[in-house]
Amino acid sequence: MTDNARAAEALVRAYYAAFNSGDRDRFLALLAEDVVHDISGGAREVGREAFARFMRHMDRCYRELIDDLVVMTEPTGTQAAATFTVNGVYVETDPGVPPGTPPARGQIYVLPAAAFFRLRNGRVAAIANHYRMDDWVAQVSERGGAAGP
Repeated sequence: MTDNARAAEALVRAYYAAFNSGDRDRFLALLAEDVVHDISGGAREVGREAFARFMRHMDRCYRELIDDLVVMTEPTGTQAAATFTVNGVYVETDPGVPPGTPPARGQIYVLPAAAFFRLRNGRVAAIANHYRMDDWVAQVSERGGAAGP
């Protein structure tokens, strides 16, 4: 593994560690100012401030932790991919979910997911997250309870 690939892996791991810790300042500091964020099944947003707004929305509606993290890099350290499991609780009804999704009542969900990164100057320049929305909807429609991450 090259030094660049090791640095890329460390950056992606730091990104998820900051996410899991809830330290949004540290999390956002890992992003380039002009970060491109492709939301799974949704729109593209550009900029650290847009990402911060997205995270405030997510933190209000969901409690999530990432585990089973596997990070893959390439020799130049400019691209990386990660696979992981999202362990979550749906805590506040999100108006952006598909029609027919039940309101939030503490439903627990466990989703396999992946993310693809472009890295630049020690920061995340672009990230595209992917998971199956139909799987999430099925889980929050079938499960209940208030325990979770």
